Parts: sequence; structure tokens; C-alpha cells
Amino acid sequence: MRKIAWVTDGTAVLDEELQNHPDLYIVPLSVILDGEVYTEGVDLTAEELYAKLKVLSEPPKTSQPAIGAFKELYEKLAEEYDEIIAILLSQKLSGTLDSSEQASKLLEKPVTNINSKILTYPQTALIKKGMTLAREGASVQEIKQKLEEIRDRNETYVLIGSLEQLHRSGRMSSAKFYLGSLLKVKPIISIQDGALEVTEKARSEKKAKEKIFSHLREAYKRNKITEVWLLYGLYPQTANEWKRELEAEFTEIQFSCYPLGAVIGVHAGEDTIGISWYNELQ
Repeated sequence: MRKIAWVTDGTAVLDEELQNHPDLYIVPLSVILDGEVYTEGVDLTAEELYAKLKVLSEPPKTSQPAIGAFKELYEKLAEEYDEIIAILLSQKLSGTLDSSEQASKLLEKPVTNINSKILTYPQTALIKKGMTLAREGASVQEIKQKLEEIRDRNETYVLIGSLEQLHRSGRMSSAKFYLGSLLKVKPIISIQDGALEVTEKARSEKKAKEKIFSHLREAYKRNKITEVWLLYGLYPQTANEWKRELEAEFTEIQFSCYPLGAVIGVHAGEDTIGISWYNELQ
């Protein structure tokens, strides 16, 4: 069996199984707050991030890993592993995949780059599926093809916690921000082909939650769904409340809760919450 190194970025939220995985390597992103650079998952907790966001004098920024960071890692991995597979956050949300692809061109050993078209725990789920396929004997090309098939069946709906934060980070136009603030609108964002799209608006959090739940109901009628992940900004208690409601309605689905992470929190705000799943073939 060929030895595979798995690489992902700091937006992937790792569960206990992957935190100690000997063949998984993380290339972190950075958060820039008032000119000071923090490394996601290293020197900035979620609580610290959201506290700092409230007192910033300049809009927060995020920064993708440099090409050199990937090149240095890949050169080391090439000495120990037969194959390198990098599963990275959506190319339409960050230049991280571009950095990896450019670094790959500087190496003699090929690197297989996969655009997850997603981020946070759904990205992690792709990594775990890839590892399972490898254990079952799939080739690197077969793994890439299968993961891209699964990737394209994702549905993600997010209730943004802070219009102001989304606007300050450059992810929402001034016109949309002021209109949304004036009307007290709760925008629901989905991820379409790897990009953020405002798909619906609700006048209250309760109505927004019901709209998001209705998307799961419709998907459940058409597809096999075994797992759903609730993604939250700072407050797991809200995610757990949603989880209890959904578990009572969808008894055959496994629900779990995961944080969005610092890089996503910069843009979305501490009250952000959403759900994500992969539609499976019947």
C-alpha cells in the first residue's frame, strides 16, 4: 500500500480522530486585527477573536498561506510519503488552493490538489472519506474523482450573526448592509459551487431557522442523508438547541455540532449558525 500524506488548511475543524492523526498536516491561515497577525488555531481562540472584533479601529482581514509554506511542507513530505493529497477550502473563498497548486509545480513529486468547495467541518468530512477510500485500496485518481462527486452534492445554509461584521470584512456591499440593517433582515447564505450566495431573507431568527430546517426537509425527501453538521460561531448552546429539535424530527440522521473557526468568524460574527450535509445517492 502506498503511503499517503494528507494536507489541509486551518479552516478545517478537526475532530478527536484527526487531531492526532499521524499522516494529516495543517497549513494555517492568518487573521489580521489592527495590523497584528494571528495564526488560526495557534494563538487566537474564538473567545479572544470575538472580543477583539468589537473594539477594532480597522476592518479585520484574513490572509491565505504563502506559496513558500506549502513548498516547504511538501518537500519534507516527499521524503517520507509516496503520495500527497491536499484537500483545501473553497477556491472561490480563498487563494489557499492557488498557493498550494503553485507550490506543487515547484516539486518533482506530484501533489493532488482537491478544491473542497466548502470549509470548516464539511471539509473535514471529505478528508475522512478520502482516508477511508485509501484504506479500501482506491488509487489517488479514484479518491479525487469520488471526493469531487461527493463535494458537488453538498448543501449548506447559514444564518449570519452580524451584518455589520460581514460588511466590514468586505463580504457585503454597503447598499445591502444598510438596507438589511434598516429592515432588520436576517440573511440566509448558502454555498453555491463554492461561493457564498444570499439565497433568502427572513424578518426574525425564528423564521430564518424554519426556512433552513425546510431546506433539510426537502433534501431528505429526495436523497439519502445520514449525517448533518451544525456549525456555530461562539455559542454552542444555540447549536445544541437546534440539534435537539432536528433529532426529534429526523431520527435516522446523526447530528453533531462544530465551531466555524476564527477565519470564518471574522466575516460572519459570533451569533452565526448554520447546517450542512452531503446528499447521498438512494
